[in-house]
Amino acid sequence: MPQFSTPPPTPQHALLSFPAPHVLLVTLNRPRELNCINAQGHAELHAVWEWMDEEPGVWVGVVTGRGRAFCAGADLKEWNNRSNNTTNTNTTPMPPSGFGGLARRKGKKPVICAVNGICLGGGTEMIINSDLVIAASRTTFGLPEVKRGVVALAGALPRLVRTVGRQRAMEMVLTGRMVAASEAERWGLVNGVVEVEAGATDEEVSRRVVERAMRVAGEIAGNSPDAVLVSREGVKLGWEGIGADEATAMLSDTWVKRLYDGENIKEGLRAFVEKRKPVWVDSKL
Repeated sequence: MPQFSTPPPTPQHALLSFPAPHVLLVTLNRPRELNCINAQGHAELHAVWEWMDEEPGVWVGVVTGRGRAFCAGADLKEWNNRSNNTTNTNTTPMPPSGFGGLARRKGKKPVICAVNGICLGGGTEMIINSDLVIAASRTTFGLPEVKRGVVALAGALPRLVRTVGRQRAMEMVLTGRMVAASEAERWGLVNGVVEVEAGATDEEVSRRVVERAMRVAGEIAGNSPDAVLVSREGVKLGWEGIGADEATAMLSDTWVKRLYDGENIKEGLRAFVEKRKPVWVDSKL
């Protein structure tokens, strides 16, 4: 394992690994429950993404699922037990970052979802708020909350419409129907689809999707970590509905001076002049 300034968390319901320089891979690890996330799992994932944002040596995160599902949403058995037990005060509240630590995450480093299979409810809310999405061709996405009498309240509803448009968003959330990976790609919800054969094992599907996501993560990690953070923030400001001029001014006032004072911009310019590959240092932003 690489050397870190602080040790990584040790979640019970997810596996952490570091398969490439500066890249964290998080594997949801409740395959028998289709990687439904319970209250403890939300708190654990919140801690993982918080650690990644503060750890200088980690620049990009990738999240996937073990088994045939990426994440089938909330642990409805736990939710039902909690709803029926009015005297139980021992419940873990949802973290401020929302479902899976991603649905309302305000973190600064990019996260790629490597979606290996079923992605429903809160799982879909996670991918809507991630930065890039790579999906296996067998993947199905959906927000079936209306079929259970509940509502997708982890941040997906207002953000989905900005990604796929009003009519498509309404179709997903009001009917609760499943959307295939190829359709999600046409809608702009998915960046790329990895074709897998019908007889491929869960392990093979996961491996191929993660490999594709890791190639993208490697491309990101090959760039200046300072420039990646600031560029990502600029895109997010526009996506959250702020006007272009206001977003640019906020970006300049908040981030640009720190970017210009950093070492990576100087290294990038020197490398260009010297016609060599830049050697980036961990971001101090």
